[in-house]
This record gives sequence, C-alpha cells and structure tokens, in this order.
Amino acid sequence: MARIGVEESLSDVKDGLMEMGHDVVDLHSEDDTEYCDCCVITGQDKNVMGMSTTSIAGPVINAEGYSAEEVCQMVNQKLNGNE
Repeated sequence: MARIGVEESLSDVKDGLMEMGHDVVDLHSEDDTEYCDCCVITGQDKNVMGMSTTSIAGPVINAEGYSAEEVCQMVNQKLNGNE
C-alpha cells in the first residue's frame, strides 16, 4: 500500500492506517516526508515542523476536528483520486 507520514501525536490515526495495510512513518522533520505518498498533520501548527515550503508532492491532510476513522477515509480518498 502507500507510505503515509503522520505526526507523532496522531497515534489513533497511525494505528488505523497500519490496520489498512499502509506503511506509516512518524514525521519528526522535513526529511521524514521524503518518499511519502501522503502526510497527515494535527493542524495545531499548519507550518508543520517549521517547513515553509512544501516538500511533498502528494496531499497533506489536516486532521484537526476529525475522528481517526474520518482521517483514514480521507487518506484513502486522496490516494484513490476521489477528492
């Protein structure tokens, strides 16, 4: 499946994505986004990890205000091109 970068505090989202078969990596720095098909951030800091430029070609999903299940569904929709 896809390689998804997820901010550390979103453990429930990480668990859900792993259950779906995705390769999940923790986002600690900008380098962690390399080779990710999609990233999920908390939305608490929209300029995640101090990045002022986008280093990922794929979608970035702001998980703020959504349940883990909703975020996992959004990831799958973005990866399948159903926005």
